[in-house]
Amino acid sequence: VGSHIGRAIAGDAVVGINSGELWVGIDPSANYEETVAAVQSVVDGYPGLSRKVDTYLPRRLKEILTGSDNDVTVRLYGHELDVLHEKAQEVAGIVAGVDGVTEVQPVANPYEAQLEIEVDLEKAEAQGIKPGDVRRQATILLSGIQVGNLFEEQKVFDVVVWGVPELRTDLTDVSELMIDLPSGRQVPLGDLADVRIAPAPTVIERDAVSRYLDVVASTSGRSADAVAADIRGKIAGLDIPFEYHIEMVSNAQQVQNHLPRLLAIVLAVIAGIYLLLQAALGSWHMAFLLLVTLPVSLVGGVLAALLGGGVLTIGSLFGFFAILALSIRNSLMLVSNLQKQSEVEGEEFGPELVMRGSADRVVPIVLTAVAMGLALLPVLVAGSMVGVEVLRPMAIVVVGGLVTATLLNLFAIPALYLRWPTVSTVVAEAPAEARLVPTD
Repeated sequence: VGSHIGRAIAGDAVVGINSGELWVGIDPSANYEETVAAVQSVVDGYPGLSRKVDTYLPRRLKEILTGSDNDVTVRLYGHELDVLHEKAQEVAGIVAGVDGVTEVQPVANPYEAQLEIEVDLEKAEAQGIKPGDVRRQATILLSGIQVGNLFEEQKVFDVVVWGVPELRTDLTDVSELMIDLPSGRQVPLGDLADVRIAPAPTVIERDAVSRYLDVVASTSGRSADAVAADIRGKIAGLDIPFEYHIEMVSNAQQVQNHLPRLLAIVLAVIAGIYLLLQAALGSWHMAFLLLVTLPVSLVGGVLAALLGGGVLTIGSLFGFFAILALSIRNSLMLVSNLQKQSEVEGEEFGPELVMRGSADRVVPIVLTAVAMGLALLPVLVAGSMVGVEVLRPMAIVVVGGLVTATLLNLFAIPALYLRWPTVSTVVAEAPAEARLVPTD
């Protein structure tokens, strides 16, 4: 078990200083799922903590993938958090009254207790000291300040002036810190400033260089688009302060906005595949037949994914891509072999030629499928274990897809080629005027 507590000064982790992470190594011989559940049970036994148990790969994938898991999200942009929270409560009340909304909740930023020192300008002026000098002396005593460096044995050590720990453990002690005045006298910090404990946000979310706060809602009985349209109409008349604005962040709306572009990309990819198949086979209709039959090779992967839990992950998508690529390769090699025997070797087209040409490709196709299946077999046999959270769904899809892809290449493609050959099977006799006639 390893851990790190707090946050580095220049760290990229969006967490508060009163946070930490524990990294737990699991014994390979232990039951992975039971061990993770036991760790979750221990963590849940500590009240008052905001906690989460994640395995490494899913955690890293979540950092890459973004978006909201809620049906409808209303996002408020602005600069002052107090104003955002006030308007968020008002928006939540409006959203809760929309038909189809089952649950609505403002996503509050996490807060923690923090020491605040606010200089009283009148008191500071009466004592003849600048507010900046008060803040600077209090910061040195409470937070420390670097004043130099110490070089020793080729190492560099920062020299920091900092108050003793006893000064920072009690609010009364902080109020009694002595502040030097320009006249040479000292007065307690409490005589110059208001010293208090106040909640402060540990994370401030930003988007488009602006702070924001979300109001999320779940829907039931109506489509998310219809609910979002009603919410948009009701919040349109909401009084929003200057330099603040509201946007709808609906997953359904985002999908709808990007759907035309996605469809255009898909059509372009399909057209590209079709042209490449035609260039490789020299036949438009055979390229079309291969294109429309290739999705059949993915059926086994879909069934295997459903039997494996029915959850599609990034690993599953990579598995589908692998099966599709393998099916295209085997189909091209098979049809090219049949064309070669028909055109180059001059054999008469018919069932015997197709059977013989297909038999030549049986061993490569089967061996490729068996090799890929054996390579992924350890992942399937090992089951759920640390490090294979992404690889195992991919293995399930690939192994299932290998079955249907192999059957497609061995039986369906030869049958289609026999029904719609890509070469001409008629040999015309040379015209009479082109024949060589012997002469005396």
